[in-house]
Amino acid sequence: MKAAAFDTVDLGRVPYRDAWALQKEHHARVAAGGRPTLLLLEHPPVLTLGRKAREGGNIIVTREYLASQGIEVLEVERGGDVTYHGPGQLVAYAIFPVGRRVQDFLRLLEGATIAALNTLGLPDARPNPGYAGVYVDPREVNGLIYDQKIASFGVAVQKNVALHGLALNVETNLQHFELIVPCGLTGTQMTSVAREYERRGLGHSPDMDAARKALADAFITTFEAYDWTLPELAGAGS
Repeated sequence: MKAAAFDTVDLGRVPYRDAWALQKEHHARVAAGGRPTLLLLEHPPVLTLGRKAREGGNIIVTREYLASQGIEVLEVERGGDVTYHGPGQLVAYAIFPVGRRVQDFLRLLEGATIAALNTLGLPDARPNPGYAGVYVDPREVNGLIYDQKIASFGVAVQKNVALHGLALNVETNLQHFELIVPCGLTGTQMTSVAREYERRGLGHSPDMDAARKALADAFITTFEAYDWTLPELAGAGS
């Protein structure tokens, strides 16, 4: 496999605030012309509110209940609504130059995630037109059809360089998503690699190590022809 044009750093499990600060450190370095970096990690349980979160209106339990469960709530600068991060969810923060190519960048994030899920044994992984993220085939529940979302996306671009990225549910506690309306979407259920393996009778599902390798390899392949030029280095952030 061709050497990557970016560094990949596996951080293990990191509190969200610490990872957020680390993202900003890498972002400042890349915005100054440094080497792009892909951060792979997990978080302890946390809810984050993107720019469309409407002051947390899609959190359906009280803040007191969340505090009693040790689940922090943070407002962040990424796009999107509310989402959940927790153990068993593989988070990838791609600190890459983007400029005005935000939609193209999101499609590449989707492509890398889909390729990783194909490697992990889920060939039906696909985008959902009109919504950011990656889904598997819809499922009927009590006579209703629900989209099945397996990965969420939320990106911010400042000084032409991306922050945040994607969250892929590998062996996540999906009950925690019942605390929110995920990404503000009704008619959508969250799923995971482990749940899809169980429902499909596929046997033992891939673990986090397998998921990390699959996603890291998929990023290298998907971004092989990417334009790494940092546009308008001194321009105003978006």
